[in-house]
Amino acid sequence: MSIFGKKNTALHGVDISSSSIKLIELSKSGSKYKVENYASRPVPENAVVEKNINELEAVGDVIIKMASVLKTKTKDAAVAVAGSAVITKIIEMNASLTDAEMENQIIIEADQYIPYPLDEVAIDFERQGPSPKNEEMVQVLLAACKKENVDLRVAVLEAGGFTAKIVDIEAYAMERAYRLLQEQMDLPKAKLVAIVDIGSTMTTLYILNDGVSIYTREQIFGGAQLSSEIQIRYGIQPNEVEAALKEGNLPEGYEEEVLSPFKEEITEQISRALQFFFSSSQYNDIDLIVLAGGTAATKGLAAQVEEVLSCETIVANPFAKMSLGAKVNKAQLKNDASSLLMACGLAARGFME
Repeated sequence: MSIFGKKNTALHGVDISSSSIKLIELSKSGSKYKVENYASRPVPENAVVEKNINELEAVGDVIIKMASVLKTKTKDAAVAVAGSAVITKIIEMNASLTDAEMENQIIIEADQYIPYPLDEVAIDFERQGPSPKNEEMVQVLLAACKKENVDLRVAVLEAGGFTAKIVDIEAYAMERAYRLLQEQMDLPKAKLVAIVDIGSTMTTLYILNDGVSIYTREQIFGGAQLSSEIQIRYGIQPNEVEAALKEGNLPEGYEEEVLSPFKEEITEQISRALQFFFSSSQYNDIDLIVLAGGTAATKGLAAQVEEVLSCETIVANPFAKMSLGAKVNKAQLKNDASSLLMACGLAARGFME
């Protein structure tokens, strides 16, 4: 397992969130991608809290069930840790050093870069290119994460019969996911892009500048608040809310009484997150907003965000031009597309440099 693993190999992208696990397998022929298989299943309440795995066995059981349904031959997988759990730093090293020599030097000098005891962290590095200041030096991306965060993800994948070949960082997986979106959705070139991943309990803002992640911010807010309001107002049981939403089987007045205020709240949350970014950077405008996550496809949400924030806004569909394997339900994949963006970015790790 490594953070910067080998490329050009088929991987399952596994996105573990507080509400569900999404797993997808892609293949690639030439420049064309194909969805070979995918699955999405809920996780027990409190098994994963704010992207931290609390109940290893419960999460592992979900992956076992997914694997039994998929019956896939591919057992290698990529999973990610949240950016808030990772320290990344660009350092400069002598270009003549071998990878082994670089690793030894990083370990010796680790206390300069990492504020944790060395035996508590997993470290990886990747050459980025020549230093603009000194041609004899090379820029190296150093990543460090508490071993516990990595080990738990490796363990739950192994419990489901998978091998964690790569433990990635969510921001880098989202970079690749956006490159996929550009190809699949024929997106116009945009310099500064905001990807808003709206999960069940947490929303994460990723800012990309020319396709490179420059900012990430997490906030506690998500689609669970809509579900909670529906339960309270209409007395619908928690396990029935998702079906009611998908089928549009909700009481008269739902859109005006519940959905509209919820969309307004999401829009306000996005606006605040962007203002926070603007206040801490030299930027004051965004070229494109991409809505991702299970809540992104909420009826009319993209249009409202675009109108209020005066910025082109789209709902992510990383599968727009992909062919589908025989096992894939086209209609179901379309419904789930925006929620699978992170898993897609992880699966694409096998094919993208």
